[in-house]
Amino acid sequence: MTPPVFSQMDIEVLEKKSLYQGFFALEQFTFKHKLFAGGWSLPVTREVFERGHAVVVLPYDVKRDQIVLIEQVRFPALATSKSPWLMELVAGMIAPEESPLDVAHRELLEETGLVASNMHFVNSYLASPGGSTERFYFYWAEVDSSNASGLHGLAEEHEDIRLHVLDREHAYNSVVAGEIDNASTVIGLQWLQLNYQQLV
Repeated sequence: MTPPVFSQMDIEVLEKKSLYQGFFALEQFTFKHKLFAGGWSLPVTREVFERGHAVVVLPYDVKRDQIVLIEQVRFPALATSKSPWLMELVAGMIAPEESPLDVAHRELLEETGLVASNMHFVNSYLASPGGSTERFYFYWAEVDSSNASGLHGLAEEHEDIRLHVLDREHAYNSVVAGEIDNASTVIGLQWLQLNYQQLV
């Protein structure tokens, strides 16, 4: 017997309730879904964080084998990190009228001052599907790391960004050592370590 393969058609939304609407939104859903053993589940209620979707960009200098990372404060990291200043890839939210590619170019310029000679789509992934709808669209950008310097970010968004230019191997070792531990950056640097030889 072939195991069942489920899709959107195998969930029935019974109720949707708005709990909060601000810069982000919080919705409460009651639903039921088909079961692997057959039949349907009892009604399930879950809160879903509607954060929107985002782009993440890995600025990589193929010639120098260097990565440009940004450092900025992330207040929620204060709860579990020695320092809430994190080393990250470039990232930003996608507005309704924007394409992921447009956002990738815009955020790269705003957060690093760099312009990509080429922007390559890699993949997309769900950030935290147990509680949020957010999907990341991941690109790597061909950049000249020798042009990476200074402080960046938009004052109106309270961004205070410092650049770091690291050798690829150094950046990857920082992931292995747990020094870089935010999900999108870990995913991006692991992807690069597996694929950099094909990018030359």
